[in-house]
Amino acid sequence: MERERTLEAVKIGLLGLGTVGSGVVRVLSRNNEEIARRAGRAINIVRAATRDLSVRRDCDLGGIALTDRAQDVIDDPEIDIVVELIGGTGIAREMVIRAIDQSKHVVTANKALIALHGNEIFARASERGVTVAFEAAVGGGIPVIKAIREALAGNRIEWLAGIINGTGNFILSEMRDKGRDFEDVLSEAQSLGYAEADPTFDVEGIDAAHKLTILASIAFGIPLQFDKVYTEGITRITREDVQYAAELGYRIKHLGIARRREHGIELRVHPTLIPHRRLIANVDGVMNAVLVRADAVGPTLYYGPGAGAEPTASAVVADLVDVTRALTVDPNNRVPHLAFQPDALIDVPVLDIGEAVTAYYLHLRVQDKPGVLAEITRILGDSSISIEAVLQRPPEEDASDAAIVIVTAPIRESNMDEAIRRIQDLETTSEHVTRIRLENLK
Repeated sequence: MERERTLEAVKIGLLGLGTVGSGVVRVLSRNNEEIARRAGRAINIVRAATRDLSVRRDCDLGGIALTDRAQDVIDDPEIDIVVELIGGTGIAREMVIRAIDQSKHVVTANKALIALHGNEIFARASERGVTVAFEAAVGGGIPVIKAIREALAGNRIEWLAGIINGTGNFILSEMRDKGRDFEDVLSEAQSLGYAEADPTFDVEGIDAAHKLTILASIAFGIPLQFDKVYTEGITRITREDVQYAAELGYRIKHLGIARRREHGIELRVHPTLIPHRRLIANVDGVMNAVLVRADAVGPTLYYGPGAGAEPTASAVVADLVDVTRALTVDPNNRVPHLAFQPDALIDVPVLDIGEAVTAYYLHLRVQDKPGVLAEITRILGDSSISIEAVLQRPPEEDASDAAIVIVTAPIRESNMDEAIRRIQDLETTSEHVTRIRLENLK
């Protein structure tokens, strides 16, 4: 006999009816029966807030009471779970705190909110005995947070590396595949809607740093520490760098890397050369991927769309199902927000970028004179830096500068800083030395 469902439907209040909000409405409506079978009861959006009530939405809003005041949704006593899809850290933080203070559970896709204010929000939620779920905050529809927090709970995470911003990945993929310049591809990304009019968060790595902050916290059991993530963008990557990397057997990706070291944790976002045979090196376009290395299972790769209406809505609805299942569970027995019990988080030091150990790609423009390469090699040797590969290109027509590309063995960043300073001080060095870090990800 089919199990009778006597539990009342869970009532959802939605803040934001933009691209993702409309996607959540569509997914819940289209898959309502399947979702109810999984959750044990129906999940219904009964009220939604949007700034402009006159805008036509790409979803069926039948049965949903609309308002232009977010607080009306939160203050509705019938609402069990509030879904925050406003974005930003101003009004969104205010509304999430308001919902928690009224003992309502929260689901959010807001990575900046979690990265910057998550410690405060989770502490407040624990005091009130409610859950704040945030699977959609990292990787769009990829269930990477659940995988690290739950499926890998028996492992000690050693490191993770992720392509966690689709805009940057699209730009670098186009530069490699079509030999185009950064600015040219950025303009196309904006016209296609992959990049905002102000693309700073994407191309300078801020968006990826928000996501890396969250991943590192659930991987290592440390507090959220966005302000300690070393962040470097892709605006200085040239098509020549992309081409030289390919000649050497590498691809350039904008990676977020978190690595456990003996004396602390590395947290860094920057362009990175990866051997072209690695699976993650072949993640192209706007797709995302996160590679996680754990002691028991080894390497696991999580791949999929990192943005978009329904991929992100998929993660939001999955969180709604999880929260609905746990509504009657003792709050002390729910899955912890950051994987580890709140009183078991350890404030391990986040290492300065100067302490990072990695290999390097160096691109120099030098005067075409005898002995220049030997002088550069001597400087690297003085800093205990071994050379793995060298490319030399003669001056182009009507030019006097030659190009030298060097790939080094792994070395401490502070050693490389000193070597680069000395190389740039040479009279034969014509331009700023381009430095791109290199990770084998074995």
